[in-house]
Amino acid sequence: MEFLPISMEDMKKRGWEQCDFVFVTGDAYVDHSSFGAAIISRLLERFGYKVGIIAQPDWKDINSFKKLGEPRLGFLVNSGNIDSMVNHYTTFKKKRSTDAYSPGGKANLRPDRAVTVYSNRIREAYKHVPIIIGGIEASLRRLSHYDYWSDSVKRSVLMDSGADLLVYGMGEKSIVQIAEALESGIPVSEITFIDGTVYKTKDRERPYNPIFLPTYEEVCSSKRKYGDSFKIQYENTDSKTGRILAEQYDTVYVVQNPPMDTLTMQELDDVYDQNYMMDYHPIYKKYGGIPALNEIKFSITSVRGCFGGCNFCALNFHQGRVIQGRSHESILKEVNKMKNDSDFKGYIHDVGGPTANFRIKACKKQEKYGACTDRECLTPVKCKNLRVDHSDYVELLKKIRNVEGIKKVFIRSGIRYDYAIYDRSDEFIKELCKYHVSGQLRTAPEHVSESVLKLMGKPSISTYNKFVKKFYDVSKKLNKEQYIVPYFISSHPGSRLKDAIELAEYIRDMGYIPEQVQDFYPTPGTLSTCMYYTGYNPLTGEEVYIPRDKEERRMQRALLQYSKKENYNLVLKALEKENRYDLIGYGTKALIKPKKIKS
Repeated sequence: MEFLPISMEDMKKRGWEQCDFVFVTGDAYVDHSSFGAAIISRLLERFGYKVGIIAQPDWKDINSFKKLGEPRLGFLVNSGNIDSMVNHYTTFKKKRSTDAYSPGGKANLRPDRAVTVYSNRIREAYKHVPIIIGGIEASLRRLSHYDYWSDSVKRSVLMDSGADLLVYGMGEKSIVQIAEALESGIPVSEITFIDGTVYKTKDRERPYNPIFLPTYEEVCSSKRKYGDSFKIQYENTDSKTGRILAEQYDTVYVVQNPPMDTLTMQELDDVYDQNYMMDYHPIYKKYGGIPALNEIKFSITSVRGCFGGCNFCALNFHQGRVIQGRSHESILKEVNKMKNDSDFKGYIHDVGGPTANFRIKACKKQEKYGACTDRECLTPVKCKNLRVDHSDYVELLKKIRNVEGIKKVFIRSGIRYDYAIYDRSDEFIKELCKYHVSGQLRTAPEHVSESVLKLMGKPSISTYNKFVKKFYDVSKKLNKEQYIVPYFISSHPGSRLKDAIELAEYIRDMGYIPEQVQDFYPTPGTLSTCMYYTGYNPLTGEEVYIPRDKEERRMQRALLQYSKKENYNLVLKALEKENRYDLIGYGTKALIKPKKIKS
């Protein structure tokens, strides 16, 4: 096994004169199955294609894009594992000082809107070579979308990037079909028939029986039209029910084909069984490596997809709601591969996915009909058809624990606590508490206000409280001192100051202040972002309060960490504004003390 070529010298060592594909990525080159560029590259390699990697090219120097020469079939482009704008900016649009996906954590090694910038530079360097874009940044910008950073509705990234084809979702089946089509001599402009792709055409009749979305001009001029368009897209994210969607830009139509089929267990195993080096390229060693690899190097992806229905999450648009699981055999093979790594100390950091304890499809109907378009599996209440069963996951965890040389298996990707509580058997929670918690279990109730939780697509706080009680009861019986660390989001659509104060009171009663809190971040592809931009819920038509004012957002965030000295004035202002003087004082229920009057 060896890393894929990153230079002409590497190509010569392999006896290559030309790459079939050159993959340009905004991340450093990490050949690990948690990195999308590695997955797509290794999969193409498995099908006999020669793939080279250009990681974090200098976008100001066109020669950076020529270092591997002109590829025979095309360029593949992504921004990396994370959207470049989220990677670069905080929720208050302040520039971040580090980048975990770059050598030594150094910032500014990729441009803003990396997919667009890279594609434009490639087109300057090579006028006629096909450019195929993908990854999270392209996937969630495949049609017109609200852009938080410019506070405007932007065009499909396919238009701005000048790329020929966009792959959305995880993309394995789509990219292989694209490669085969290009290999057979089909011009990229004629590759309009592959699921999981988006293409451009001037021929209105080209797509077969599409749903025509409101035009780009309409969604820019009307927030209601924008919401109408989002609702249609939201209802067409499943591979079994999704329709072809078309969006007009003057004389051009951007056409989204239905989503790629979900992968079977065997197909998903094949994706993760490739010859990954499971490490960063040696050229980064002198910089101290790639920080993002540290946490995931000894973590295992066991599933894809999520039927949790959180409205602030883009998984519906990217991975879909149908669970796709790897076999126990494939996962155990990866465990045994880990054991051979010189850095491995016997600790597996995670076995999970978007939601760790989802291992089976939500219901039997999904196998034939796909995910429902008019209802969620868990919210606002549990669907009567939902299968709640942790037995396969528990069995998998037991097998991993029993592998010789494994000291501890942690679960650090989120677990869905309502799903755990709905299980009639307590076996999973007992196993979790006994074997898989590293002193602290991270959970994500996100808020406590019932109205806010409903807009978030999260269960009632009473459900969370039941899980907390069960966790502590089981831990006590096991004589283990373990704690739950909850995550909360401030300033989500629907959250008023009074809701933030209610959350602060809940935190007060917990007895400790969370170390980290998250401001709501309006990113492309989420229902919550659509609410943020339009001011209403596109699924119900109901108006939604949006905390847009920066001062109010700062107050909501400060309330979540009300005891911090630097937050005092903001918390005081919030409490006074809401006439909650009962929370200013010296009693046990007070959040802060009265302001001292200087004599």
